Amino acid sequence: MKTEVLKKIKEAEESYRIAISEAEKRKREMISDAELEAENLIKKAKHDAEEYRKQRLADARKMASAKYAEIVGTGERQCASIKNQGATHLDQATDLLVSRLMEQLHVKG
Repeated sequence: MKTEVLKKIKEAEESYRIAISEAEKRKREMISDAELEAENLIKKAKHDAEEYRKQRLADARKMASAKYAEIVGTGERQCASIKNQGATHLDQATDLLVSRLMEQLHVKG
């Protein structure tokens, strides 16, 4: 009877040792899977961040280009307006300059 009890104890010990070994193996597998998943999440986060950065840069460039075009357009319109105003007063300015020059030279015209 003692031998039977000892045999059952040894069988139970062997069963527990196998269970512990399998649990440790599963633990290592779960840790490995978790590490792999973490690496994949980090890669995805980096990729997403890079894509976000690229999109924000593209948006900023587009806005800057539109603002540049607006500023250049405003400047060109102002330049044309000043040029037109100058052209309309050119004859008057020329007459005034000639008149004053003649006055300085005491010439009657």
